[in-house]
Amino acid sequence: QVQLVESGGGLVQPGGSLKLSCAASGFTFTSAWMLWVRQAPGKGLEWVSTIKGDETTDYADSVKGRFTISRDNAKNTLYLQMNSLKSEDTAMYYCAKGSGVTYVGGKIKYDYDYWGQGTQVTVSS
Repeated sequence: QVQLVESGGGLVQPGGSLKLSCAASGFTFTSAWMLWVRQAPGKGLEWVSTIKGDETTDYADSVKGRFTISRDNAKNTLYLQMNSLKSEDTAMYYCAKGSGVTYVGGKIKYDYDYWGQGTQVTVSS
């Protein structure tokens, strides 16, 4: 069965960095589109980033230039390097397995069918 296990979250000061990891199993990771999504306290799920099987990447405007998504297909592991963290980045971060795309109002929306238990990132001084 599909399993996604995130790690690497924690408490960091504004301007700091964290690197999240997601160990994947139960599906063909090499060709899968993988996503990071997050949920801030009291808010809905927010898409953060996507990496396709060919390692093409896409980012939400809110994290572009600060976050970097990557993958190690030999280790079936997804990463999210987060730099210049802000208080508004505080959220539970989930990795997810992509299941397709839809277009809403001319903008691409990445769909997903499995996600992990999440890892908490708190940005605070």
